Amino acid sequence: MATKQPGSKGQAWFCTTGLPSDVAIEVDGMTFHLHKFPLMGKSRKLHEMITEQETNQRTNRFATIQTVSEQNQSNENDEGEEEIQEEDNEGQFHFVLPDFPGGCEAFEPAAKFCYGVKVDLSANNVAALRCAGEYLEMTEEYSEDNLISKTERFLAQSTLKNIKHSIKTLTSCERLLPMAENLGIVQRCIEAIATKAAAADPSLFGWPMNGGAVDSKPEADARRKYGDVTRGAAIADSWLDDLGYLSVHIFKRLIFAMKALNLSGDIVESCLMNYAKKFIPGISRTTTRKPSASSNLPSENERRELLETIISNLPIEKTSRSTSNTTRFLFGLLRTSYILNASEVSRRSLEKKIGSQLEQATLDDLLIPSYSYLNETLYDVDCVERILVCFLQRFEERSVTRTQADEEEGNSPVSTALITVGKLIDGYLSEIASDANLKPEKFYEFAITLPDRARVFDDGLYRAVDVYLKAHPWISETDRERICGVLDCQKLTLEACTHAAQNERLPLRAVVQVLFFEQLQLRHAISGTILGGRGTENEDEEMVERSRAEEGNGTWRTAVRDNQMLRGDMDSMRARVQDLERECSMMKTTIEKMDNSGPRGHGENGSWWSKLGCKFKSQVCDSHEPTGAEGGKRRREL
Repeated sequence: MATKQPGSKGQAWFCTTGLPSDVAIEVDGMTFHLHKFPLMGKSRKLHEMITEQETNQRTNRFATIQTVSEQNQSNENDEGEEEIQEEDNEGQFHFVLPDFPGGCEAFEPAAKFCYGVKVDLSANNVAALRCAGEYLEMTEEYSEDNLISKTERFLAQSTLKNIKHSIKTLTSCERLLPMAENLGIVQRCIEAIATKAAAADPSLFGWPMNGGAVDSKPEADARRKYGDVTRGAAIADSWLDDLGYLSVHIFKRLIFAMKALNLSGDIVESCLMNYAKKFIPGISRTTTRKPSASSNLPSENERRELLETIISNLPIEKTSRSTSNTTRFLFGLLRTSYILNASEVSRRSLEKKIGSQLEQATLDDLLIPSYSYLNETLYDVDCVERILVCFLQRFEERSVTRTQADEEEGNSPVSTALITVGKLIDGYLSEIASDANLKPEKFYEFAITLPDRARVFDDGLYRAVDVYLKAHPWISETDRERICGVLDCQKLTLEACTHAAQNERLPLRAVVQVLFFEQLQLRHAISGTILGGRGTENEDEEMVERSRAEEGNGTWRTAVRDNQMLRGDMDSMRARVQDLERECSMMKTTIEKMDNSGPRGHGENGSWWSKLGCKFKSQVCDSHEPTGAEGGKRRREL
């Protein structure tokens, strides 16, 4: 049908019909050598242009002949040559279409359509051919079954019924503006994408979304091999990836259309995440982005605008499909917002969003570097503290809706999330405690932000305190006591108490309290063991009788052996308590002697005993203390 040959100003396109061309149309540097009758039969615009130029040629030729006839014919040979030249140029037409939509790539199939060649329409070229038909005025009124009607029919029956095809067509409209906008192609594609996404099954997220189209071979193979759910997830991922080819302006319009239809927050969030990962570098610390052409990279202002758009359109509440990867993505957005100097409103909105799902974060997520010169610390502690406050506010709101049964059991999802965040924050405190620029006031305020019920044990908090005291040996004794005041000695395990009792970095006041509560824990453990031992003696007799009744059954021997081992552990624990009681008695005696050595047994600021703040009485060292629960509920008073 056609061949392309290099020309003086670009390339030339020739129609290989065997007839000499009489029309040359230049589009986007390409010269198309065509014939006027096929073009005039389909395009009203080309018909008018050719007719107008043909009329002008005839007028100019008549004027030339009239001028020549009036002149004095001095040289008959010259006149004959001029007449031959005029006859050669007659019937040749040349046009330039500088603003043709889609350029030469769109004009070529439009020209073939004029010759009756079958044009294969697709999601990638239907918008360009629709605009070309509009530009050339290839209407149904001018010629039956023309290009405009064919493209409109393909749009309605094929493209707009498939979400992937709609995205491809919408992407092709980027270089067809403003004509594609005026013809409504852009808006129709946006509405089709939003509608198809809204009609998707949220549990499968994307299936079925092929609009009744016949399955392609890869999709059919995937369904046979992995099932319909896998196929649906694969289709969802594919059309989400296709959104990355849209410009920021078109993508914003698509998101607004989705939100106008009250789409699920899962779908909106997934669209925003996929688009941001493609155009905003630095969101992920692990994945490496493929280098792309510099012309395709948005500028810093465009990235800032895109970032703020994504943040403002993220669902405020945690979505049902939210995972640790989602939370990691949000932290990546937060770090990037500082780098791109996004607005304060965007950062605060993002912090609230992260706070709603903080239990899904990891320690690595919380380690946000300080991007401002105003912060002296290595990590942005203020930012993490604001996120924690947002989580606690949301936690209090959700706590109101908890049932009484869940509250009594303490195993509701809300309580579990709080305990998870408590462990996370304790790990974060241990990580930032070694920062030499972290002030004692900031460490103390951050540590007490969590409520007491967020920590089952204070071992993690004790580790953070120990790291802080080790990294800040120059702080005053008052600050050391204040830092240790965040600990609840009743929540320390025996291992932590043993370590704290031998920790030289802790103030003496804290060590005494740790010893006291360690003694109480051991006493309670021994009391429970004794009660359990008494109960097991009767159980042993019953087991022996039962085992004797059963021939050959040796279960009773194993039970007796386990009870003997338990009694041995009980004896060792009792010996440990006695040692602690002796140590406490000796400490008390030494302190009383130091008190009595002064005038009236008091120093300048009172007795050493009162300075230590230990309010337990002499029966602390008595192994027959009547009630252990009262001592177990005492809090430290620092």
